[in-house]
Amino acid sequence: MTSEDLHSRKAGITAVLFDKDGTLLDFDATWGPVYRQAASIAARDEPSDTERFLLASGLDPATGKPAAGSLLAAGNTEEIAEAWIAGGANFGLEELTAKLDRLFIDRMHDSEPLPGIREAVDTLRAHNYTLGVASSDSEAAIRAFLAGTGLEPRFSFVTGYDTGHGPKPEPGMVHGFAAAIDHPASRIAVIGDNMHDIDMARAAGAGLTIGVLTGTSRREDLEPHADIVLESAADLPGFLIG
Repeated sequence: MTSEDLHSRKAGITAVLFDKDGTLLDFDATWGPVYRQAASIAARDEPSDTERFLLASGLDPATGKPAAGSLLAAGNTEEIAEAWIAGGANFGLEELTAKLDRLFIDRMHDSEPLPGIREAVDTLRAHNYTLGVASSDSEAAIRAFLAGTGLEPRFSFVTGYDTGHGPKPEPGMVHGFAAAIDHPASRIAVIGDNMHDIDMARAAGAGLTIGVLTGTSRREDLEPHADIVLESAADLPGFLIG
């Protein structure tokens, strides 16, 4: 895309759909400890099974962090539960998914946004952008995070994997946002930290796909596919408004 094309498409954007984990909040600080606790629940406190579940779902043993594009980095609760059950967790899918969702919701109550996010969101709202959140977390967990941080009134739309619009990278979350705010998808920018976000935006015909480097992906993971890659979502007002 040429700089002229990017400028033209940027000028047409009237709404922004944010990913949550790694985009609005610090992925490693929030999810590192809670994924270990979740795996321990699935393993019924058996340490060797806890480690096995984490490694099988994408934990990088060298860094102790989820690998880019892995199930832990981009999957939803039901997908994680399903994988752990397939790996030997002694639970039914509905039971384990519910247990993990409760844990994840509890963690969201005291999570903090990444540096500069509050200011960026307020600036975008002041310039009449309509804002939404689309996450592979549950809707309840997203709302707990937004309520706990005081950000909830800034967002006109919230959707999780369980809201009814389908999971990422399917296009339904973007289409749901477009329908809820009565904007075409071509006027929506989607911003996120992994390829599920980029692929969802592309599939939905979003006006812009924006990657950020505050989550689980590197620049080289996102740059070939996103329209633009920013260091952080805190930089979004500078990019969109100038």
